[in-house]
Amino acid sequence: MAVILGIESSCDETSASVCVNGEIKSNVIATQVIHSKYGGVVPELASRAHQQNIIPTVDQALQQAKITKNDVDAVAFTRGPGLLGSLLVGTSFAKSFALAKNIPLIDINHMQAHILAHFIDDPKPNFPFLCLTVSGGHTQIVLVKDYFDMELIGQTLDDAAGEAFDKTAKILNLPYPGGPLIDKYAQSGNPYAFKLPEPQIADLNFSFSGLKTAILYMVQAELKKNPNFLEENMNDMCASVQERIVSILLNKLKKAAKQTGVKDIAIAGGVSANSGLRKSLLEMGEKYKWRVFIPKFEYCTDNAAMIAIAGHYKFLKKDFVGQDVAPLARIPM
Repeated sequence: MAVILGIESSCDETSASVCVNGEIKSNVIATQVIHSKYGGVVPELASRAHQQNIIPTVDQALQQAKITKNDVDAVAFTRGPGLLGSLLVGTSFAKSFALAKNIPLIDINHMQAHILAHFIDDPKPNFPFLCLTVSGGHTQIVLVKDYFDMELIGQTLDDAAGEAFDKTAKILNLPYPGGPLIDKYAQSGNPYAFKLPEPQIADLNFSFSGLKTAILYMVQAELKKNPNFLEENMNDMCASVQERIVSILLNKLKKAAKQTGVKDIAIAGGVSANSGLRKSLLEMGEKYKWRVFIPKFEYCTDNAAMIAIAGHYKFLKKDFVGQDVAPLARIPM
């Protein structure tokens, strides 16, 4: 029986999870609310919050899984990518735990873990499959050939999709994090009320900086004509923004599916919790006869369950690291 303790601390969520023989027994997430008043994640504050949260979070995860620290066979932790100070807290805890218990240490690529979250529950995708990973810091199309054999075939050239949502929310005077609020207002709006441009980017790559600028200029122009423009058109603006971001993502995903011939299509990352993206992907899947895989909401945002399940598959390969391992803010797929 393999018992894996997973640790996630790449950004502003401290999370711990226990995986027993490939089954998630607990997934505890401590979300940091302190960043909302600053309009974004403050790295130093995130690091300090991780230091406060990590021991009680791990303790709660062990209790929920009904095991003790002596039952743990290996510790898996997020090595990167992420905020270096935040990663350092999780890495240091994992190294200390593994050293104290004399058990193996497993380093995990955060973006690979988002993709491997699809192996937590059934049904699971078959290899090879395509995964659109969309978060606050990354937007990628990945051809997944095996658990740790992944090819990056498309990515953003500037802003990520999550950044596009959050920065647009700021333009619309919505509080941080703005992505979920845009999703909420969009459900009552007309997605075709405002015409927004679709960037013409080569190959399977993305760009969202031009869209963000177009939204800014449009809102500024409309506010000059009507100071109450945002209050009167918030639902329609959010629906139009969401429709355009989703269409940019899915048009590239459709192109990738056509080029590769792959029929198993998945999404992952924080933005995969967006209701418009989930609904549109399911509709596209029906149209093109894809097998579509969408993670549960609790596995979309940063969580340790995906770290633990990735650790489980590395444990089976005996793919361990030593105590000299260090976190990396940037790490290739």
